[in-house]
This record gives sequence, structure tokens and C-alpha cells, in this order.
Amino acid sequence: MRTISKLWRGFFLAALLMLLPEAAFAMPQGGAVVSGDTAWMLTATALVLMMTVPGLALFYGGMVRKMNVLATIAQSFAVTCLATVLWTALGYSLAFTEGSPVVGGFSRVLLFGMGIHSVSPLAKTVPESVYMSFQMTFAIITPALICGAVADRMKFSALLWFTGLWSLLVYAPVAHWVWGPGGFLGAAGLLDFAGGTVVHVNAGVAGLVAALVIGKRRGYGVEPMAPHNLVFSVTGAALLWVGWFGFNAGSAVAANGSAAMAMVVTQIAAATAALVWMVAEWTLRRKPSVLGIISGAIAGLATITPASGFVDPRGAFIIGIAAGLACYWGATALKRAFGYDDSLDAFGVHGIGGALGTLLTGFLAVAAVGGAGKSGLIDGNPRQVLVQLYGIAVIALYSGLVSYVLLKLVDRMIGLRVDPETEREGLDLALHGEAVP
Repeated sequence: MRTISKLWRGFFLAALLMLLPEAAFAMPQGGAVVSGDTAWMLTATALVLMMTVPGLALFYGGMVRKMNVLATIAQSFAVTCLATVLWTALGYSLAFTEGSPVVGGFSRVLLFGMGIHSVSPLAKTVPESVYMSFQMTFAIITPALICGAVADRMKFSALLWFTGLWSLLVYAPVAHWVWGPGGFLGAAGLLDFAGGTVVHVNAGVAGLVAALVIGKRRGYGVEPMAPHNLVFSVTGAALLWVGWFGFNAGSAVAANGSAAMAMVVTQIAAATAALVWMVAEWTLRRKPSVLGIISGAIAGLATITPASGFVDPRGAFIIGIAAGLACYWGATALKRAFGYDDSLDAFGVHGIGGALGTLLTGFLAVAAVGGAGKSGLIDGNPRQVLVQLYGIAVIALYSGLVSYVLLKLVDRMIGLRVDPETEREGLDLALHGEAVP
């Protein structure tokens, strides 16, 4: 309740700030901008934005049935726009300014005080505007990932309400806990280089809760629901893979050796996981599907994300193998065993991959890569495994509970699910008045 009260105070403050000159709120910042770091971070920001539009839009859009492809792509595009506005208005301030260990303050509401010479204390060699934009792309893709769990059946209006509220009440506080100044999980020593908990566990758990609350697609398990265009999905997966170098290597917030190693281990883990998923499917189902190998690559990328700034290439191989096996199991056997309909495996790939990668960081982190005090069991620090488990549990519990409350609230307000006729005929025509010929 205290967090919600702070949010309301923030909205009133935003209205007041719009009436006052920006110079009144300018805050001097320390640090010296380095052009090389800035150039790399501008590039990384563009790469991560590309992950959502067009990457995730095509990846998800190709996996649904033809009658829902435009609706699915529209979700990624609209969430990109909505998350941008909310991040600018309030989200960045709540996540990355000083406040309490639970949530940031309001010094950057509507980005007031952020001038061309502002440098964030969290990224001292690039302009704060660049750091804010880079973190914005993370705030964009995280709620967009949730859409995959409820594809084919959620109202467009309900999705926008849910993801908008979720961005402010879940994503921004969790980002502060892990990466923000004074966040309690960061202070506890949680190692999450690029978003295993903040992005993947957070979105994966929210997606699972959403799938359970909204229920299965009509005809799920009975009618064929094969992907309508795997070429779209392969193209989207390729864009995600390339963009992920900005996601992981960009999280070094500098053009340095840490960024270079993050790029190397990202490539190794993605390729290894893709091959492992392919071989597992080839062995069990007698055919290596295209959907399987691209899903394996995304699983490897999600799983290496928290570890990318802390492990060496040997650790990346281990993480890739574990990701291919665990996420294949999560997207197939686990889903069948419990009977839930996570349409595009948001939980099976991102939730399980993010949690696994965060846990394995506690085992495989080495100080030679991550720096002093950032090592795991393999480097003589067994306590790190417990810290990683603590971080996973706290974020999964918070994301799950708040997501459930928000879903129920939106359901009561406007309803979550389209009517049966719309679901049978397809969301494209019913919700958007358009269809793929």
C-alpha cells in the first residue's frame, strides 16, 4: 500500500512539474562522458529495441494461427508505445533514482532535470539520456514477452490495461530492487547482469499467472493450432539473437572487455542450447523441427542473460546445455503434465530459462570475469547460490501475486477474454477490422 501511495503522489507531482520551468529541477551530475562508450550504448539501445519491434512481433506472430497474426503483432507494437510513454512519465524515476530499498523517488518524473549534460551515477561515462533510453528498451520487451502466454484469446484493451499497470507496479520496482540505487536485492549481492530476474523470471511468472487466470484457448489439445508462418518466426528469432548482443553486451554500459566477454558467452550459450533442444526433439520425436531449434536458441539467450557478465566460455557451454534440456522440458512435458495453456511458451522458455540462468550464475560466476566479490561456488563462494535463490523466490512471488491482483482487477473492469465467437473467427477482424489475405 505504501508503494501505491507513492505512485499517486508521483502523479500529482508530475502535474505540478508540467507547470514549472525545467531549470528549477536541474540537478548537477558528476562523471565525464566518453564518446566510445556513448557510441556503443546508442548502438546497443537500437539493438534491444529491435528485439521487440520487429523481432518479438515476428517471432510471436508467426507462431499463432493466421486469423490472429495481426492481433499478435499489434500487441508487441502497442506495448512498445505504451511502455515508452509510461517509462518517460514515471517508470524510469521509480526504477533508477534514489528513494527507498523498495522503490525509487520522483526526481526524474517526466524526465525533468535531465539535460544534455546530465550523467547518471549508475553510468558515469554516457549521458543519462542514453542510459535512460537503454533501460527503456528493457522496460518495453519485458511486458511484451507476457503477451505470448495469452495469445489468441485476450482482449486488446485488457492487455493494454494490464501491461500498463504491470509496468509501473511490477517492472519498475523490481528493476529498482536489482539495479537501482539502494535496491535491496542488489545490496544483498544478487548477480543479474542483464535481466534474468528483472526481465525473464518477472515476465515468465506473470505470463504463467495470466495463462492460468484467463484459461485455455478454445479447442486447445483438440483442434490443430500449428504456427501459420514459421518463416516469420525464424526471422523474428534471428532478429532477437542479433539484438541480444545489445541486451547482454550493452549491460556493461561501456565499450570494454566486459562487453566483449558478454557477447562471446551469449553466442556460445545460444548456439549450444539450440543444438541441444534440436537433438532432444530429434531423439524423442524422430524429427528436428524448425520451431524447436529456434526455441532452443531463444532459451539459451534467456538463460545466459543473468550470467553474461560473470561467466567464462566454459560456463556458457554448461548454461547452454542446461537451457536446451530444461526449457525443452518446460515447453513440452511440464506443460502437458499440469495442463496449462502457455500459448507461445513465455513461462517455459523465459521463466524457466531466467530462473535457471540466475541460479547457475551462483555456481559458475568467476571473479576473473565479473570482478572482485562477484564469484560463485566454482570460485570458492558457495553463499552466492543462496543469494541467487533468494532473488528468484522474491521476484517470482511478487510478480505472481501482483500480476494475479491486476488481472482480476482488469477482468472486473472490462473483462480479460474475448467472446467465444470472436475467438473462433479470429482476433484480427473482430478487434482490428483487418486480416491477412
